Amino acid sequence: MATKTAYLIDMDGVIYREKNLIPGAADFVQALVMTGAPFLFLTNNSAPTPEDLAVRLKHLGIHDLSARHFYTSALNTADFLSETDPNCTTFVIGEGGILTALHERKIANDPIHPRYVVVGEGATSLEKLSKAHECLERGARLLATNPDNWCPVSHEATRPGAGATAAFLEASSGRRAYFLGKPNGYMFHRARRKLELAHGPADQVVMIGDTMETDIRGAFEAGMLSYLVLSGSTRMETLGDYVYQPTRVLQTVGDLTDEIKTGKVSDRLNSPMLTGFHSGKLGHRHQTDVFTLHKPRPRPAMTK
Repeated sequence: MATKTAYLIDMDGVIYREKNLIPGAADFVQALVMTGAPFLFLTNNSAPTPEDLAVRLKHLGIHDLSARHFYTSALNTADFLSETDPNCTTFVIGEGGILTALHERKIANDPIHPRYVVVGEGATSLEKLSKAHECLERGARLLATNPDNWCPVSHEATRPGAGATAAFLEASSGRRAYFLGKPNGYMFHRARRKLELAHGPADQVVMIGDTMETDIRGAFEAGMLSYLVLSGSTRMETLGDYVYQPTRVLQTVGDLTDEIKTGKVSDRLNSPMLTGFHSGKLGHRHQTDVFTLHKPRPRPAMTK
């Protein structure tokens, strides 16, 4: 009897880079759709809604997808709050997806005395940061949709992420943020639950991603298999920097297309770490700092 495998799939660096599809990505998604394999796109970007992402992939040439195929850190944040504190209020730094997700869960905006300051992706201002700081001083808790300090916008440029904005507020208020999204286990738990509700239980769940600190670490800690693709932010020579390792290393998701179509797992795509690969290079610029020890940070003295 064939093993039923479900897939959680990162987007930027796995399916596309900038405005271009990664070679083989369209055939890979088509194979998933044609075979009926359970899959869900999992992204830390809280700005787009699932509908936005479906339209974006359609413009890139990937059709037959709808909002149900996407789970974002914005949805994860709304799920978390509605499950743990359903009558809460929020003050949000972010745009698009996070505002929509909270609105759909009937979580009200409160700029005066919110229970949470929620930090997502998007442009902000010193005025809004100051307002968030005031809310935190009045007792609001600090919550971030994801821990990414920076996000790629091209091969040569990045932009500040939600993690960087949260770090600003951590420094000014002395409060520690709680980060949802990948690699938080709650993101993987809710994504798996979403797949099971739609397709029934799977024998195994595989996370496919390009970032060691979020995709691969999160899958490892959630007890899932993990496939690292080298089409995004992680380079082969940096794998030795990490204690946890992917189950397999692929050039692109296109390497999986035949497997999905035939149901036969290739024997040539095991992680090089399993054969003693090691890198002596250190000092890699990690996208998040969630792997550091989060000891309480005293609030710095205000200086003139």
